[in-house]
Amino acid sequence: MTRNKVETSHAIVSSGSLADRLYTAVVVVVSIVAFIVVAYPLYFIVIASFSNSTMVNQGQVILWPKDINFYGYEQIFKDTRIWQGYLNTVIYTVLGTLLNLIVTLPCAYALAHKKFKARRIIMPLFVFTMYFGGGMIPTYLLIRDLHLLNTPWIMIVNGALSVFNLIITRTFFESSIPEELYEAAVLDGCSHFRYFISVVIPLSKAVISVISLYYMVGHWNDFFSALLYINSDELQPLQIILRNILLSNQAFAGGAGSGAGAGAGSYAQQFADQIKYAVIIVSTVPVLIIYPFLQKYFEKGVMIGAVKG
Repeated sequence: MTRNKVETSHAIVSSGSLADRLYTAVVVVVSIVAFIVVAYPLYFIVIASFSNSTMVNQGQVILWPKDINFYGYEQIFKDTRIWQGYLNTVIYTVLGTLLNLIVTLPCAYALAHKKFKARRIIMPLFVFTMYFGGGMIPTYLLIRDLHLLNTPWIMIVNGALSVFNLIITRTFFESSIPEELYEAAVLDGCSHFRYFISVVIPLSKAVISVISLYYMVGHWNDFFSALLYINSDELQPLQIILRNILLSNQAFAGGAGSGAGAGAGSYAQQFADQIKYAVIIVSTVPVLIIYPFLQKYFEKGVMIGAVKG
């Protein structure tokens, strides 16, 4: 009987180990395929940005660049507007993200407190704005009446609070910052403001990193606000500058095609396509550089609220 039990247990362990290995193998294969599906388009854009556009359009550029030249990058960076656009975007992103955090964190902290009875009324009002808004024209009239048109402040103040990020932060405070910690701080004579600054903020690096990245990417990619509210060339962000460069080169390609024959039009379109790929790289590389420094906290914070217990 004992021998039969031992053999049975060995069989169970062996079958379990085989199942585990099979599961691990499937997960690894699926992960590799998912990584390739996500990473290859970005890799293709990189190699296409300095490859011959004709070869790219013909499908000859798949894994390695061909007929390497950096005409697209040369056309972008020789435009003096690009540096002003970079400076403007960095200013808008840094100041805008700081304002977002200054507004979001205290608001989420207050709404996370169960003793704050008004949160039952205030929170639904915030959520209401996620689904219903005044629209483009009323917003434009409001901004005009606030004298924010054609000023850098519109790129910083507009969208100072994201309700989605507010919900994430409030959930973190409710689930990760125990009430007993506040009670202990109160016994030591700590006020709400001191507790928030000295205790809550240092314990909230994960969620701060997550919403900072969300806000930062939003500011960096924002071109529609500038398109609507900014007329001055000196205040235009990077995205608008890159859009103007791309449109001017596409217009040149179209003009060359209609005025100088199909050969000249094809030649111009080739470089217009190369500029298009280079524009994508120039606009995304800064965010890709910053992300690894936030990845450690981002992995922790992005799972906020996923586990209930």
